[in-house]
Amino acid sequence: MIGVLNLEKRGQGTEQESIPPHGGELVWLVAEGKEGEELLASSRSLPKLFLSLQESLDLEMIATGVYSPLQGFMDQKDYQSVLQNKRLTSGLPWTIPITLAASPSQASELKEGKEVLLCSPSGNPLGCLLLEEKFPYDKRKEAREVFLTEDLQHPGVANLFDREEVLLAGPVRIFSRMASDFPSYRMDPRDTRALFIKKEWKRIVGFQTRNPVHRAHEYILKCTLEIADGIFLNPLVGETKKDDIPADLRMKSYAALLRNYFPADRVVLAVLPVSMRYAGPREAIFHAIIRKNFGCTHFIVGRDHAGVGNYYGPFDAQRIFDEFAAGEIGIQPLFFDNAFYCYRCQSMATTKTCPHGEGDHLNLTGTKVRSMLSSGEKPPAEFSRPEVVEVLMESSSMFSHGNVKIPPDCS
Repeated sequence: MIGVLNLEKRGQGTEQESIPPHGGELVWLVAEGKEGEELLASSRSLPKLFLSLQESLDLEMIATGVYSPLQGFMDQKDYQSVLQNKRLTSGLPWTIPITLAASPSQASELKEGKEVLLCSPSGNPLGCLLLEEKFPYDKRKEAREVFLTEDLQHPGVANLFDREEVLLAGPVRIFSRMASDFPSYRMDPRDTRALFIKKEWKRIVGFQTRNPVHRAHEYILKCTLEIADGIFLNPLVGETKKDDIPADLRMKSYAALLRNYFPADRVVLAVLPVSMRYAGPREAIFHAIIRKNFGCTHFIVGRDHAGVGNYYGPFDAQRIFDEFAAGEIGIQPLFFDNAFYCYRCQSMATTKTCPHGEGDHLNLTGTKVRSMLSSGEKPPAEFSRPEVVEVLMESSSMFSHGNVKIPPDCS
């Protein structure tokens, strides 16, 4: 099966593309049609491993090229190199470990050099792993290196410590994909790259978000439209914290904003089914690489990108890019300060463009906005467009019970 598949199918690129995928080749490890049916049928007798939701999503992202150049779950050398050096053993920048975990008893039953059937949390067969290596790992070390803390109050650390104790490494192929709540907004890197070529876009700005797009985000996006051909609005719809705004509500807010305030031919909206790690600076690099694989040439990094609580400085996610030589990551970051509405300027601004003091600025905290929504009070138009507010008001009951948080960052 995996071991005898034609490896030439692993990369699909085109000379017309304006930016190469990370590592130079776009990975494609999806067995489709008859090939997929045959792979599924032949895998029925393999030992099964049930993946977590995060691992299931990572599996699909590997197979569809979102995580190019990865062709499977990381081996020990790559894993250690990512932790220590923020690079794969090849020297290519990479900052987040992409690993598959199993319990010691599960791992003992799996043989290196043999294949394993990978299943979703609900038991649906997704694909196969050719197991090349099994190794233990130090969760505390990973927490310190990736999240800069061992505090279990950090959602990424808590998730890490809930994982099993042995990591499994090897190349993968998939024949089935995770069900999507947003099928019309699902696009693979080969799809977006083809679309950008069709649109004749050469300068494409990627934007990562796990929150509704408020006026501050809109300001940043429209600033980038002045220098770019188009925007790739790519909201993350995988696992997020319980108090983050649900993906369906966010998608409604994006559609409302784009429909009313952006030129339709200059924005592409597609979801990213990846779990948030809340790894701050390291995740900013990871998110940039992902958008590079989708075909973006530029990537917006705002205040406290992928942050949570006070674990990272407000601009640490921008400073980490200085750790890499020019051109190493292969996508141009665009750094923005925190945006706000200035009553004296009578416009959106940042401290880079506005000379006035905080007393003239509208800076609503997530707590304040949640309080307003729960009491039926609409946030002012200077904070969010009325169409977006209406979407949020539809689900105001969630806010009144404290189940949803609106972070003040741009990620």
